[in-house]
Amino acid sequence: MNRVIINQEYCKGCGYCIQICPQKVLSFSEEFNTHGYYPANVGRREVCIGCGFCAQVCPDVAISVYRGDEL
Repeated sequence: MNRVIINQEYCKGCGYCIQICPQKVLSFSEEFNTHGYYPANVGRREVCIGCGFCAQVCPDVAISVYRGDEL
């Protein structure tokens, strides 16, 4: 199973990862992080294809993607 991990404290809520995800795995969190941003959140984990687009577009390097049993 593929896995996306988002460091909620690094994320500033720009939404680039949410826009680029082909499977619509990500969404905005309903809670603020300690910096006052609504960070991205992994919602539909089971449909992630592990493409890594989200990690590539993240300007804050807040996202890690692991494929299969890498983690």
